[in-house]
Amino acid sequence: QVQLVESGGGSVQSGASLRLSCAASGDIFGIYNMAWSREAPGKDRELVAQISSRGMIRYSDSVKGRFTISRENGQNTVHLQMNSLNVEDTAVYFCKLVAGINEYWGQGTRVIVSS
Repeated sequence: QVQLVESGGGSVQSGASLRLSCAASGDIFGIYNMAWSREAPGKDRELVAQISSRGMIRYSDSVKGRFTISRENGQNTVHLQMNSLNVEDTAVYFCKLVAGINEYWGQGTRVIVSS
């Protein structure tokens, strides 16, 4: 089993920054990718950013240039630095770990951005 615990969410004003963190523990072996997705009220969950075990990174167009994903392999931790937040970034943010055909999700951390 794999457990993912997110932290760092909160309520901020538009233009502010937040840093989310996700710590993975449990039966983690081999190559795995990590990612952040978000689910805004009334919308489908969308992939925000992902990073492979080799450091290859992808961002959604909506966050490119504002968000930065990074990982600490030795600590099985992934971060999401979010800058220039706007009200459209309001959502619950979920951490995901993909190892082969297996996917693991955290419980989510809420981010609220007010104007």
